[in-house]
Amino acid sequence: MSTPTTTRTTAGRARPAAPGVVPATLMVAEREVVTQVRSKSFLISTAVLLLAVLASIVLGSLLGGRTEATRVAVVSQTAGLVEDVETLEAVPVDDADAARELVESEDVAAAVLPDDSADNPTGVRVVALTDAPDDVVGALSAAPAVELLDEPETDEGVRYLVSFGFGLVFMMSAISFGSTIAQNTVQEKQSRVVEILLSTVPARALLAGKILGNSALALGQTAALAAVSVIGLVATGQDELLGMLGGPVAWFILFFVVGFVLLAAVFASSASLVSRIEDTGPVLTPVMMLTMVPYFGIVFFNDNPVVLKILSYVPFSAPVAMPVRLFLGEASWWEPLLALALLAVATVGVVMIGARIYERSLLRFSGRVTVRQALRDA
Repeated sequence: MSTPTTTRTTAGRARPAAPGVVPATLMVAEREVVTQVRSKSFLISTAVLLLAVLASIVLGSLLGGRTEATRVAVVSQTAGLVEDVETLEAVPVDDADAARELVESEDVAAAVLPDDSADNPTGVRVVALTDAPDDVVGALSAAPAVELLDEPETDEGVRYLVSFGFGLVFMMSAISFGSTIAQNTVQEKQSRVVEILLSTVPARALLAGKILGNSALALGQTAALAAVSVIGLVATGQDELLGMLGGPVAWFILFFVVGFVLLAAVFASSASLVSRIEDTGPVLTPVMMLTMVPYFGIVFFNDNPVVLKILSYVPFSAPVAMPVRLFLGEASWWEPLLALALLAVATVGVVMIGARIYERSLLRFSGRVTVRQALRDA
């Protein structure tokens, strides 16, 4: 039977041994979560973000469903033509003269009157004040049936909004929590607190705890955003859109978890290369670009199936591109599984390399350490 391991100080008193990797990782993760949750800035920013998402859904529903009908004066012979048109509001009058008076006083946009003249085969005349009312003429005109051989399954506006929403949530979460990891890492080096931490926990446990804690916070914030979005869609009666988003949102959460771990490892290892907050700009700029470029690529090329398909297999953009393709119905059932597997493999590789850089750079305080030096030096 093994006995508890203890070490002795110079005074001869026993003290507990350093915790193992797993307990140390959980301890660091708990510290990260508790520190952030107790931060007023984190709570306020999260509350503002949730309210902004809810407000955007409600306002989007109100503005999208608000179509103000054009007021049109009609007589008894033309009332039936206008009453069946949703975009026109019929204003009944007794005769043509009364209709023209309403047009002149600008109480109505136009008047629809009967016209039996030989040069007007439609039998209807639209009377306006200064310009021909295209919306009235278009509403009353009979348009031919149109057949699209390649009809898009999703409205272009909805397509853009979904791409924008997925991309913005992932980018903001990655940059926000990734920057927190980087800032804490540099502050611990600058204040030499890292020397005390490493005397208690291994460097890899410190890195793993930071990634685990901030990943839990990022996932919790994303889940809260998803819950608020569902509440907003249900409250505004957008059940059809909610049904379309269900599966893609579930996949987005899976991709988000793995993709965030990848970026968190890059943020932490990059920050470990410097010892002062003032020096973080050059090392974090490439990481920021790596996070932002895929987002803009997905937003700008959301209507390009070829580019979107390529981005859905690139590890840094797959967490957004693949859920968007699933929402648009452009991905086969096996594609998200393959993309997630590729992302997981890439994440393991990046975490291994990042851990090596992190471990070999934490206790180097003399200026900036290059990636080559961190990987080469033992």
